[in-house]
Amino acid sequence: MKDPCAHCEEMMQPYMDHVLTDAELHEAEAHLAECEGCRRRYKFEESLRVYVRKAADEQMPAELRQKLAALRIPLD
Repeated sequence: MKDPCAHCEEMMQPYMDHVLTDAELHEAEAHLAECEGCRRRYKFEESLRVYVRKAADEQMPAELRQKLAALRIPLD
């Protein structure tokens, strides 16, 4: 039998993307309700997604954009 936490790990991103079947959703929520470690992992993943969304909305300073452009290697 598969480790329930490893299975939860596999389902974490689809769970957060709301693409699980009803049965998978029920299974994931039941495991999260009983497993503190997986709940912590879920909360971390959720906060990471919020952080990434916020960071993607921020404008990059022009100076940093110029430094990064100077580091580009042409793909010939």
